[in-house]
Amino acid sequence: MNLRKYFIMGSQNCNRKPEVILEEAAEAGITAFQFREKGKGSLTGQQKLVLGRRIRDICSQHNIMFFVNDDIDLVEPLDADGIHVGQDDLQLDKVREMFPDRIIGLSVSNQIEADNSPIQLADYLGAGSVFATSSKDDAEQAVGLEWIRSLKQQHPGTPIVGIGGITEKNASSVIDAGADGVAVISAITKADNIGEAVKNL
Repeated sequence: MNLRKYFIMGSQNCNRKPEVILEEAAEAGITAFQFREKGKGSLTGQQKLVLGRRIRDICSQHNIMFFVNDDIDLVEPLDADGIHVGQDDLQLDKVREMFPDRIIGLSVSNQIEADNSPIQLADYLGAGSVFATSSKDDAEQAVGLEWIRSLKQQHPGTPIVGIGGITEKNASSVIDAGADGVAVISAITKADNIGEAVKNL
């Protein structure tokens, strides 16, 4: 499971066609992709499914792991490799029961959440916000690199993906702190040169 360069995107994050952005990012070397079609301006219903299928096809062609964000109704129609759930989504044990063979990621944004989550049921953790971010309206307060170190010490066997405010300039510091990968939205969707951005992450 290669989570080193984990790209998260939905049409609401894009100022041009999502498929074009994903194709460029795929060619540049992203290793995992999460379809997160939610929030202001996002697609719903059939339109969401149609875009999801097109995006899924691009990931398949490039052998990129494809996740959906907490949208359990999309897992099977899109034949997702996995699903990522947050603290306020369906409980992890229920998700694991529904999808025993899929990869399941769990968001944890502080020590209290980590202590109260059944982390042993998750295949990887999305940890953050590491730095301050503007990509998510509901992002928790930044936890910094020290927490990534601490989380890795507590759960050495669980892959950790740092998320939140990660850019080309600070990505290596997150990996150095013990994360197995970095997850980004705007570092790719808003990049002037996507190929360069992915390379530098």
